[in-house]
Amino acid sequence: MSVFSRTSICQSLFTPVPLRYKLNPSAVSNKNVKVGLVQLSCSGDVADNMKKTIAGIREAAKKGAQVVVLQELFRSLYFCDVEDYENFKLAEAIPGPSTDSLGALAKELGVVIVASLFEKRAEGLYHNTTAVLDADGTYLGKYRKMHIPDDPGYFEKFYFTPGDLGYKVFPTKFGKIGVLICWDQWYPEAARITALKGADFLVYPTAIGWHKDQDQLTNDEQYGAWQTIQRSHAVANGVPVVSVNRTGVEGEMQFWGGSFVANSFGRVVYKAPHLEEEVHVEELDLTGSDRYRTHWPFLRDRRIDSYEPITKRYLDEE
Repeated sequence: MSVFSRTSICQSLFTPVPLRYKLNPSAVSNKNVKVGLVQLSCSGDVADNMKKTIAGIREAAKKGAQVVVLQELFRSLYFCDVEDYENFKLAEAIPGPSTDSLGALAKELGVVIVASLFEKRAEGLYHNTTAVLDADGTYLGKYRKMHIPDDPGYFEKFYFTPGDLGYKVFPTKFGKIGVLICWDQWYPEAARITALKGADFLVYPTAIGWHKDQDQLTNDEQYGAWQTIQRSHAVANGVPVVSVNRTGVEGEMQFWGGSFVANSFGRVVYKAPHLEEEVHVEELDLTGSDRYRTHWPFLRDRRIDSYEPITKRYLDEE
């Protein structure tokens, strides 16, 4: 039974761990990593977007970042707001030109770069993909977005084939990074599997926003749900979460920025502004995972023998 089981159910979930329960710091290796979040607006000029993003990476590195996470599909406007065959021309091979450029930059700066790109896998076959470049410039591999939305303003199924590489964790110089992408963030199964693969922290390159005509209550509700579901992944899995969104107005969409970092128990330790560009570096304390997992042993108490039904679409038949 957890040492917190006697705590009143009215007490906040985020009550600090009492001093008498804290682990001896000497018993845990000192693992910290400085993560840079690059939240930008984009234009229709691919070259300009890349130039702007590289400047953001350099700024993050100058501020001490060891890992830099970019927003979803940073090279272009978020083109999935319409179904237009011309937009397929934005895709590229991975590895390819962008990973070559970013790999050289990663090596120059000594940082890991997590870069979301539009992948052309073969003629007529495309993915929403994130590549990881290690601090020595090595291309470590890619994750292909598993969950593909199809909603007004987010017509991604027109462009992207669902990922087929499974959930991925990348062992980098500065830690094991679990990469997921945008719509994946609404699925606890994706976060769980990635955490079970040994991720030190989860990252979510993202492109999400408000319709310009929405009322403030709807805006607040949507952003709150978006942040809450990702904070819950941190709580349930005992790992920090880093979510990087774009900002700026594109068509009928105000991308809501609000990039954030949650610690291993879901507490928000940094939140970016909604309507402004921001390059921020946040230091993650990876030792928190052991502390929270020890005192809130959700992984220990999982009933893996009972979860077979989750593989069904819906449980309406015996």
